[in-house]
Amino acid sequence: MFDFSIVTNWIHQLLTSLMPEGLAIFLECVVIGVCIILMYAVLAIILIYMERKICAFFQCRLGPMRVGKWGLLQVPCDVIKMLTKEIIDLKFSDRFLYNLAPFMVIIASFLTFACLPVNKGLEVLDFNVGAFFLLATSSIGVVGILLAGWSSNNKFSLIGSMRSGAQIVSYELSCGLSILTMVVLMGTMQFSEIVEGQADSWFIFKGHIPALIAFIIYLIAGNAETNRGPFDLPEAESELTAGYHTEYSGMGFGFFYLAEYLNLFIVASVAATIFLGGWMPLHIAGLDGFNAMMDYIPGFIWFFGKAFFVVFLLMWIKWTFPRLRIDQILNLEWKYLVPISMVNLILMVLIVVFKLHF
Repeated sequence: MFDFSIVTNWIHQLLTSLMPEGLAIFLECVVIGVCIILMYAVLAIILIYMERKICAFFQCRLGPMRVGKWGLLQVPCDVIKMLTKEIIDLKFSDRFLYNLAPFMVIIASFLTFACLPVNKGLEVLDFNVGAFFLLATSSIGVVGILLAGWSSNNKFSLIGSMRSGAQIVSYELSCGLSILTMVVLMGTMQFSEIVEGQADSWFIFKGHIPALIAFIIYLIAGNAETNRGPFDLPEAESELTAGYHTEYSGMGFGFFYLAEYLNLFIVASVAATIFLGGWMPLHIAGLDGFNAMMDYIPGFIWFFGKAFFVVFLLMWIKWTFPRLRIDQILNLEWKYLVPISMVNLILMVLIVVFKLHF
């Protein structure tokens, strides 16, 4: 497995030999930021096109077909249209908070996105409390959603933002407990060590039934945290026109739209990293030839393959189940997922204490 830290260390040494170390670090930060923004934009385009095609497949339609081959240019055309749309200045809104809200959502998404280990030696933030940092930064987005609803001076937007706040804060609990269940099995919160610990077998296989339960609960809670169907009440068109971003136009709306899809990818990537080995290839004990063949596949291919597999599962959920009511959503979390997650966490602790895991 190729280690990208060899390349990054070489680049750092080259830059420090040509300029002061502080300037070299600043230049590296700028380049990394630009790379994250580019990856962010490319992934958003891929996910939007993927959503439209998968939605069409489940509804026996074709999806975008006219603009470009197989409709591939439809999403870039939509992006250009959104960039050229007028940003409407609301008369009775809190302008500062109104303009700040989309950036809060995007910043939360960027910080969380930077935690993902794409390949060995290819991660931006690799803290020893990485899982805790990811949960903390992902929670910032709900502040932007609440600000959007409050500052728009629109009752429908306010109701949508309050629904979203209640939903996201609630489902963060079961999502965090699912991740904590796997942290107990891992013995570390650092994502690079989490992936390295799955060299012999992925944690979804190592952790027996509790790992599988945690994976299912994480998928449900992750879908709810990203405000996607059947948990998309914050922007229920039949009731709230468009929910918390009703009064946004142009790129103000575009930021919320992009953040939803990238949060979907982040949820899928965290699931792939924690449960499915991240960039680690599939290894089966005793099959040395098979394992050696799997090692030839680059780590980032494994990572993106697993992440997009989980994205497909989440889209499958969205286009299969009908939208729930707000009371049903909160009952599902507080009466079922939280108690199950807590019992599941205790089971995982017992498995680790008595060394029953593989």
